[in-house]
Amino acid sequence: MEASDPQGPAPDAAGPEAPDPQGSAQGAADPEAPDPRAAGAGQRSRRRRRWVRRGVVVLVLLLLVPLLGAEAALRVNYSGDPADGTYTRGQDAIWLGHAWVDGRKTDADVTALAERLRGTGIRDLYVHTGPLEHDGTLPESVYPKAGWFIAAVHRALPGVRVQAWLGDVLASESPDGLRLERARTRAAVVASAREVLAAGYEGAHFDLEPLHSGDRNYLGLLDDLRAVTRAHGALLSVASHQIDPLPAFHSVWGTLTNHPKWWSQAYFGEVARRVDQIAVMSYDTMQPLQSLYGGYVAQQTSLALEVTPPGTQLLMGLPFYHENKFGHQAHAETVPAAVRGVRLGLSRTDADRARFGVALYVDFAATEADWTAYREDWVHR
Repeated sequence: MEASDPQGPAPDAAGPEAPDPQGSAQGAADPEAPDPRAAGAGQRSRRRRRWVRRGVVVLVLLLLVPLLGAEAALRVNYSGDPADGTYTRGQDAIWLGHAWVDGRKTDADVTALAERLRGTGIRDLYVHTGPLEHDGTLPESVYPKAGWFIAAVHRALPGVRVQAWLGDVLASESPDGLRLERARTRAAVVASAREVLAAGYEGAHFDLEPLHSGDRNYLGLLDDLRAVTRAHGALLSVASHQIDPLPAFHSVWGTLTNHPKWWSQAYFGEVARRVDQIAVMSYDTMQPLQSLYGGYVAQQTSLALEVTPPGTQLLMGLPFYHENKFGHQAHAETVPAAVRGVRLGLSRTDADRARFGVALYVDFAATEADWTAYREDWVHR
């Protein structure tokens, strides 16, 4: 509604109190009267604020209710008793730091390592031998003591295999890193695997991150690597991202953060079919409590078992490290909670799976409590 024209006719004989023909008072009649335009604008502003607040509440509920439901499901998933016999199958693994192959370790260190591992279920050592250069190459100078370490392990721990842990940051979320879309880079990665196998390693273990779900270049790389490892009678092993805890969750999270983090279950299965071993990095889960973390690991174990072929060895990662950061709370992500989760998932999904184990991350950060929990809760001897 428009205000009266200040240049319009004077008030009529009814006096200054007479109503304006258009329904608003003349400004000159009562200078202290509230401006109806301001009042209307204020009402509209208040209505907008109410709608904004309501919209925020609805948005929070849309995000919070499913999250609370999912967390409640994880807590339920942590309940119950694992099946008898859901312990080590003697096919566990451990990630080892770079110091084992760059000259910092000695024979005495290998002796101590052997004493630590003897009598456990550990069969494979993933020793850090990279990182790969961004072009996929791997200088021999970064692993000068690999031959010594492999021979020392074979003497001290007969039957334990030593695999080269190779990794790099992918240029999937930043301009820097290894680019899997480049055929030349993939060919260089394959050549690097061939070189470490020639150096005496019994397998090549790859950890390339962040690797987005659905990446076809990665699948093609695995096909090429499998041909090389088979020709050498060696293993092809990978560290994998976690599986969507909710359908298509990686897509939603990727849209919000530009970091999808999870793989779809179908993509996990495609990767698992191309390798001899797949180790799920089932830590850094953003869970705040042991019960929720254990329930999450139980869920991850079940999801992985459902799509991993019987001929592929599946390993679930155990957190042998202690950090407090976004995504990882040391008081929540514990070895006892992880082992219980693994056993529950195994019990519910495929209790008799033969090619199954756990993988310990990582040797140089592990505490005595971590080792004790692994031995008592999983090795169970």
